[in-house]
Amino acid sequence: MRSRSNPLALAVLALLFEGPMHPYELATTMRERHKEESIKLNYGTLYSVMQSLDKRGLVRVKEVVREGRRPERTIYEITEAGRVEMIDWLSSLIATPAQEFTDFEAGLSLIGVLEPEIVLRLLEERLMRLTQQVQGQEAMYESALKDGLARLLLIEMEYVITLRRAELAWLRELVGQLRDGTLEGLELWREWHRESGETP
Repeated sequence: MRSRSNPLALAVLALLFEGPMHPYELATTMRERHKEESIKLNYGTLYSVMQSLDKRGLVRVKEVVREGRRPERTIYEITEAGRVEMIDWLSSLIATPAQEFTDFEAGLSLIGVLEPEIVLRLLEERLMRLTQQVQGQEAMYESALKDGLARLLLIEMEYVITLRRAELAWLRELVGQLRDGTLEGLELWREWHRESGETP
């Protein structure tokens, strides 16, 4: 009964907790609040999520309306079971640290396959791109604050910026150690590639 792999379902429940909406309104509200920065959103997936939540009894159709010549719109509302699930799911996400398998972490775990000089170039490229991303996110955050958005409404953006800044600091140190040859194990890494005689 508990399928919690898609955060979009939780976002839908949270928005319907505020009041009944149709799927297009849900998507528009998420975009207006910049939630697509934290939760992957596309219309095809959204409609599948709505059907799944409806099937599980977590949301239900409140009414179907038609305005003029526009297509019918199905308006959904959250059920009591949906409220319980939303609170339990959200509480678990906030309180319980979980192992999150990122692509970058996977790449780092296999980094020895590439030659150190290649890795240095790739990390320098990542450092440049990440610096640009952080600058863009910081500008967006500051702009939202100036527009009067409360910090509470930007808390996930603040969290992401904090993580990115930490990654930047770590990357700068690692790149510096690769450049000046002080990374522990660097000579063994180079020796392994010399002995293998293979360039990936």
